[in-house]
Amino acid sequence: MPVRVLHVGLGPIGAGIVRQVAVRRGLRIVGAVDIDPAKSGRDVGEVVGLDRKVRVSVDNDLRRALKKTAPDVVLLCTSSALRSVAPQIETILKARKAIVSTTEELAYPWYNQRRLAGAIDVAAKRAKVAVLGTGVNPGFVMDALPVTLTGVCEHVDRITINRIQDARIRRLPFQQKIGSGLTREQFAERVQQRTVRHVGLTESIAMIAAAMGWKLERVTDQIQPKIAETRVSSEFLTVEAGLVCGIIQDGVGYVGGEPLIRLHMEAYLGAPESYDSTEIEGVPNLTMKIAGGVHGDIATTSIAVNSIAKVLKAPPGLHTMRSLPIPSWFNRAAPFT
Repeated sequence: MPVRVLHVGLGPIGAGIVRQVAVRRGLRIVGAVDIDPAKSGRDVGEVVGLDRKVRVSVDNDLRRALKKTAPDVVLLCTSSALRSVAPQIETILKARKAIVSTTEELAYPWYNQRRLAGAIDVAAKRAKVAVLGTGVNPGFVMDALPVTLTGVCEHVDRITINRIQDARIRRLPFQQKIGSGLTREQFAERVQQRTVRHVGLTESIAMIAAAMGWKLERVTDQIQPKIAETRVSSEFLTVEAGLVCGIIQDGVGYVGGEPLIRLHMEAYLGAPESYDSTEIEGVPNLTMKIAGGVHGDIATTSIAVNSIAKVLKAPPGLHTMRSLPIPSWFNRAAPFT
């Protein structure tokens, strides 16, 4: 029998996940939920831009959809903030359904939000299902992938990770989240309001430290604007010279007074080169660079779909990318054998 999937949240990432699930044999879309009145009642295939109808209408009530569709797993893509998503997680776990979520703060909540993480873990175990927060970043390029690379090391002294992106290829909400088009003053104000920032560097640092057995003393997360030197445009925005075209963000994890984990991220319109790199100082020293970088939107939707099988087979509780087997793309003909 195909795995029954309920989609909650049909923004750009949620819609991308629907499009992938729709063509994967072994998966069946049984429901979709979104609070946007413009989407409610419409066929989900039409809402996400498929060339066919799925014959599933978008609901605006999560409890009703859970009861009506009886899914095996819920793909939850509604917010970056764990506290905002927690009531939705609670509702889903009361219905005893497994969860794969793209909520960034759920990727490794045991450092910053330990009490809430513990409550979700207990609720998941009570429901006898697994919960996972994943994505490209956090969830892969700045945590799970570097952690995996250290598996061939005799010992590790320091880890440095860089993620440089030309944000012109990313979705509009991402370009807005990095402050594109703002003045310096507006950027500084939005940073203070926490509406301009990349969410997840602290979670990635905490995941790496836990994997290395390092006790974090503190984590810093500093944000600066990237200023356009000339006019630059994307499909969605045009930024004049002198305005903000993106973000520069640095996260550092300190262990024993030393900065042992450094995460550097630049995401701005017009970056001359996109890449992801990891440098591990230890025995042996390792350097890895992915030329062109990992496409954030495609990778986030893909890793969520590819993690479904792992979550359905996992022991009950709150999991991270550290505690599950490595996900992989699967053959559409037999994904769960």
